[in-house]
Amino acid sequence: MNFKLLILICLTLFFFSTSSVLARAALINNSIDPYSFTFFRLFFGALTLLVILYFKEKKINLSLTKNWDTSFMLFAYAICFSYAYINLDAGLGALILFAIVQLTIIIAALIKKEHIDLKKALGITIAFAGLVYLLYPSEGFEISIYHSFLMMISGVAWGLYTLFGKKSANATLNTTDNFTKSLLFLLIFFTFFVDNINISTYGLTLAFISGGITSAIGYLLWYYLLPNIKIVTSGILQLLIPPLAIFLGVIFLNEKLTSTLVISTILILLGIYISIYKKSSN
Repeated sequence: MNFKLLILICLTLFFFSTSSVLARAALINNSIDPYSFTFFRLFFGALTLLVILYFKEKKINLSLTKNWDTSFMLFAYAICFSYAYINLDAGLGALILFAIVQLTIIIAALIKKEHIDLKKALGITIAFAGLVYLLYPSEGFEISIYHSFLMMISGVAWGLYTLFGKKSANATLNTTDNFTKSLLFLLIFFTFFVDNINISTYGLTLAFISGGITSAIGYLLWYYLLPNIKIVTSGILQLLIPPLAIFLGVIFLNEKLTSTLVISTILILLGIYISIYKKSSN
């Protein structure tokens, strides 16, 4: 792995982890409602990407027929992500999100071309045990099952978005197309499910940073990186995001670092690592 690729990977993972912190910071004090945060996050992201696409290719030529599946997955990930963070800490949400992301990737890899050997079965079992331990009611550690379930749906959507990204031949065009089309799904969601909105300057600013910077640039880099790394490698790399989000949440949001969270983090990351680790040069 060359130095340039390593720098881009580190930058991408930092953007991913800060997305959780920004969402939680915006929603924790009701500075903005989850729908509006999602809409403006993807709206500002789309604007940023449209500018980048225009300066890169001197034209904007989005497809009317392609990328609807990836756009829907981006929408599903983003909307469930925001509603889940109404009642989940940044680090906890990131842990659930990327645990499900990696399990989705593992299952997809097994379905496509790999059989379930003892090592993979053991790893998946350990990861699920960590997730069950995290979600199981215990004294002194409360967690919303409903909001956790929303984050799980978000994780499945992001996992599929990642898998679809392996086929991307033009990261800038495809990511811009995904963000732009996702706004259509958000408008449909608004029509049927949203009654009230609440927007403050602070909440809108965080949505701008999350969408225009961390999401737009982060997802653009991710779609650029995916064709250059193996899918199992992409899984291993994303294991770094939950601990980083937990660390940032403790520092900037004064979130608690509980023993339950630490133990479940270790179990989930260990299990997924065992499942997808292979000796390779990539």
